[in-house]
Amino acid sequence: MSDSLSHPRPRSFTIRVPATSANIGPGFDVVGLSLSLSLTLTVSVTPPTAADPPRPPRITYSGEGADEVPLDAYKNLTTRVALYVLRCHGVQRFPTNLALHCANEIPFGRGLGSSGAAVVAGVLLGDALGGLALPPARILDFALMVERHPDNVTAALVGGFVGSYLRELDESDSARASVPVSEVLPEYPPDAGEDWGLHPPVPPVGIGHYVRFGWAGCVRALAIIPRFELSTAKAREVLPLEYSRKDLVFNLQRLAVLTTALAQTPPDPELIYEAMKDRVHQPYRKTLIPGLPEVTSNITPSTHPGLLGICLSGAGPTILALATGGFEAIAEDARSIFKTHGIEVDWKVLEVAGGSVVEHHEP
Repeated sequence: MSDSLSHPRPRSFTIRVPATSANIGPGFDVVGLSLSLSLTLTVSVTPPTAADPPRPPRITYSGEGADEVPLDAYKNLTTRVALYVLRCHGVQRFPTNLALHCANEIPFGRGLGSSGAAVVAGVLLGDALGGLALPPARILDFALMVERHPDNVTAALVGGFVGSYLRELDESDSARASVPVSEVLPEYPPDAGEDWGLHPPVPPVGIGHYVRFGWAGCVRALAIIPRFELSTAKAREVLPLEYSRKDLVFNLQRLAVLTTALAQTPPDPELIYEAMKDRVHQPYRKTLIPGLPEVTSNITPSTHPGLLGICLSGAGPTILALATGGFEAIAEDARSIFKTHGIEVDWKVLEVAGGSVVEHHEP
C-alpha cells in the first residue's frame, strides 16, 4: 500500500476498548476478563483549508492519567502503535490534519489493563486510518508484538472471559516476535526527520490463540482500587524463576474448575472461592501490596453473602471480587483492612464487557 494519506477525505470514527483484569486467581498469564470501564478515542481527519492548514496530529486527553500522558503523537503509546501498524503496511506517515481525543476511564498502574487497552486502541486506530480491514486474528498479532502477554490484550479485543496462549514459533518467526519493544515502537527522537524508523519488523502470523469461556449473567466484578500505582515490571520482578510441582498442580487443578464454574447458574460460592486461590503470583506480591493477604483470606462467602471469589487483579494492586450481591459490605470491609495499613481505596461494581468496537460516522 502506498503512502496515500497526506490529502485525506473528511472522516470521523470512534474506537472503544474495555478495561481488563488478568489472571483471575490461578490463571496467571492465561485468562483475562473484560470490564465495563473504557478507553474511548474520538478521531477525525479533515482536508487542509486556509483556516486549518496542514498540521501534524493533534491529541487531547481527558480522564484517568490526563496529567501524565504525552500529547506528542511520536511519544504517545496509542499513536505510536498506530504508526507501527501503518508503516508495516507501507503507509509512512499519519494523515494530514488528524485530530484525536482520548477519554479514559481506566486507572493507570492498578492492574486493570490500561496499557493493554492503549495498545489495542492503537492497532485499531492504525487499521482504521489506513483502511486496512485487518481481521481480528491479525489485529491480535500486532497487539502482541507490543504487549507480549496475551491475557489482557485478548480480553480487551474480543471481550468476555477468555483463555489464551502464544503459539510456539519456528526459528525465523521467533526472532521477529522477540525483538525488543523499543525496535517495534521507537520513540521519535527530537532531532529525527520524517524518514526515521520507517521499516519496523512485521509480526509473524498467528502469534496468539484464544477461546471464550462461558459466564453466568448474574456475576458482577467488584474492583477495590488502592490509591497507589504498581508497575507490572516491578510486580514481575518479585516472582520466582522456578516453581514446585506441588504449587503448579495446585493452580492447574483450580484453573480447570474455575473456567467452567463461572459459567454455571446458579454459581457455587464454595467451589469458586477455592478455585480462585493461587500459589504462582499472589503470595510473592504481598510485600508490594500491604493488606493483600488479609483481604483475600478474611473476606469469604461465609462472612460476606453474595461473594463468590476474590483475587488480585492482574499485577495489582487492585483486588477483584466476583459476586452476585453484597458489594458494599465487601468493599467497605476491604477498605477497613487497607486503612489499617495506611492505604485508601476506591471501589466500583463493574459488568463483564463486550470487546473493542470501531464505529465509523457519516461525514
